[in-house]
Amino acid sequence: MKVASSVKTAKQNLHQKGQNTEVLILLIQDLVDKNYPFLYMDDLATKARAILRTQGLRVIPIIDYQKRLIGVISRTNVMEITSSISPLKVKGIMANPKFMASMGMTGLDALRGMIRSDEWCIPVTKSPQDLSYMGMLNLTAFIRDFLKQGSSKLSYPVSKIMSTQLVTCSPEDEVDNVWRFMQEKSLAGCPVVKNRKLVGIVTQQDMLSSGASFPAFESKKGRFKSPSKISSIMKTSVVSLKSTATIREATELMLEKNIGRIPIVDEKTNLIGIVDHEDIAKILL
Repeated sequence: MKVASSVKTAKQNLHQKGQNTEVLILLIQDLVDKNYPFLYMDDLATKARAILRTQGLRVIPIIDYQKRLIGVISRTNVMEITSSISPLKVKGIMANPKFMASMGMTGLDALRGMIRSDEWCIPVTKSPQDLSYMGMLNLTAFIRDFLKQGSSKLSYPVSKIMSTQLVTCSPEDEVDNVWRFMQEKSLAGCPVVKNRKLVGIVTQQDMLSSGASFPAFESKKGRFKSPSKISSIMKTSVVSLKSTATIREATELMLEKNIGRIPIVDEKTNLIGIVDHEDIAKILL
């Protein structure tokens, strides 16, 4: 009864401030994915690369043999592994999480931390002191809950939240150059444009899956490969929307297609904006 009473009081206080009470009150334990894949510190880095490639994940948590979180591996960490038989272990390339949540944390604190650190998927531990690994938290969990609530904000046009400071590439750009540029700009995906028109999209996952991300690396015969072009790996069947589409439409489409971003185009298919998971998550705060 004390818990129910405190939650009710908190909801009333937040409602008076005009904040999204449902998202703010949600606890991480209600959102965490406990079945998310993880690796042990002595697993091979090539295993991490295979999991990221086949399952389309952004990051994999790394744990020790007491099942405590000790690091994470992202696509960036595995992209420079050039051999399929490399003996490198994950503990040799893992990084510290930029941000992580604990089971007792509120949805507000977690979501703010994820947006502040520009992380779409973060590890969850039992508590700030006890680093026992509990699962992963994805922005998608917040977005699904937002959609379920039926917020009035879902009826807003995507033009209200889309990014218009666009970073693009062309079909003729070299894959390794675009990859490095995406790393500099902290981008997981990049629209492909020719004469202002949207002609495709390329993501980190496309690069990882293609095996063409760093074509300047030596081949098995010791020679250098010719640079691959973005046109060879980009997706040309691009899911896009007009600026008049609603946030609900964009949200449902991203969840249905399991994509992280949607380019926004005008009537002539000129690229005018882009909406991603983070743009939607920000309106929950």
